[in-house]
Amino acid sequence: MDTTKKIGDIEKDSLELVLEEFAEEQKLHTKTVDDLVKAVNGLSSKFAEFEGKLEKPKELSISTDTNPIQEIVKKGIKDMRLVVATQPKNVIRKFQLLLFPEQDAKLFYRVVFGRWFLWLVVMLLLTNLYKFSIHWSENQKEIKLHQLENDRIKKAWNYLYSQQGKGIKRLMDSAYLKNE
Repeated sequence: MDTTKKIGDIEKDSLELVLEEFAEEQKLHTKTVDDLVKAVNGLSSKFAEFEGKLEKPKELSISTDTNPIQEIVKKGIKDMRLVVATQPKNVIRKFQLLLFPEQDAKLFYRVVFGRWFLWLVVMLLLTNLYKFSIHWSENQKEIKLHQLENDRIKKAWNYLYSQQGKGIKRLMDSAYLKNE
């Protein structure tokens, strides 16, 4: 129970640290976006003033070409809007456990039924080969044991046959003929 509580406290502390880091990052992003909005608003108001001044020009005998300035200001506004639009968005993390792939299922099935099925067949074949070899080896050992037993019986029979007299030899011969 103590270790579970300690692990829970550690996880809680870790989650608090992660949440604090996310909050700090969010504050930084919010401040950056606010600054950009202020800058864009400032430029827009200046641009509006500039356009107002262009619409009501002072009567001067010198004519100036304001198109390059307008283009520069428009480009600045477009850049600011682009910067605001490309600000990082909130990151949404998804954790999924997929049993089958969402995309490229054909490749998945080719891998599963091609390679895995082949390996399964190979493993089954090797298992059966191993079982067969163990069974064959045990049979060979059993055959050798029976041969050793039969050899021992034959040696005992021959020894007894050679050591006994004619009466017992006749009995042994009749027992031998009955068992054939």
